[in-house]
Amino acid sequence: MRLNLTDQVAIVTGGAHRVGRAIALELARQGVHILVHYNSSADAATDTAREIKSQGVEAYTVQADISQPEGVEQVFATLGEKFGRLHILVNSAANFQQRDLLDVSIQDWQTTLNINLTAPFLLTQAAVAVMRQNAPSGGSIVNILDKGAVMPWAKYPHHSVSKAALHMLTLVSAASLGPDIRVNGVIPGPVMKPAGTSMNDEEWARIGQRVALQRTGSPEDVARAVVYLTSEDFITGAILPVNGGEHLE
Repeated sequence: MRLNLTDQVAIVTGGAHRVGRAIALELARQGVHILVHYNSSADAATDTAREIKSQGVEAYTVQADISQPEGVEQVFATLGEKFGRLHILVNSAANFQQRDLLDVSIQDWQTTLNINLTAPFLLTQAAVAVMRQNAPSGGSIVNILDKGAVMPWAKYPHHSVSKAALHMLTLVSAASLGPDIRVNGVIPGPVMKPAGTSMNDEEWARIGQRVALQRTGSPEDVARAVVYLTSEDFITGAILPVNGGEHLE
């Protein structure tokens, strides 16, 4: 059955910009009120919240370093103050650091795993406690993965390990939290140029030509997949590739 998301409440981590922003806006178009989490992108978070409100729903921002338990506590303290309820959690915030395997320091390793794995774990635990107050409807969690979750990405070794572990956390959570909490994942493919790169449009188009559909996608493709997984009540433990067939290579 397809659920009506109107008047539900969502937390979107990393919701200030890029794919997280697209997800927050698409949920808002479905009538969902949004708590936009950010770490350092205050201006972008404010702009995103303003655009969310233009959809006729409520939006607030919360600054927190969710790589630390105290940051997760801050997110949920703000949720309690602003909304007092929760139906959807989207774990979109991530650290994406390029290193050769032998150059990964212990600090690099811990920082990446804290943001990409430990934060979603702690957020999931905290979210379930609030979602179960919605009984019997519960809630939905969607984890944003990437191809590092399913294939070795040699230039991003600690990132790949963290996303592979998040893939398993998604499945374990789905198996553990039913019947009232559904947990799914999305693996985006080439939907945005990598942050911090100087890639031009021609180079980006060539990346698109490598996938089965021979084109790149958009953050909105990922956002619509998140809405689908959130609103379909008989789907849990699914990992949905939104990548133009990149996984077929």
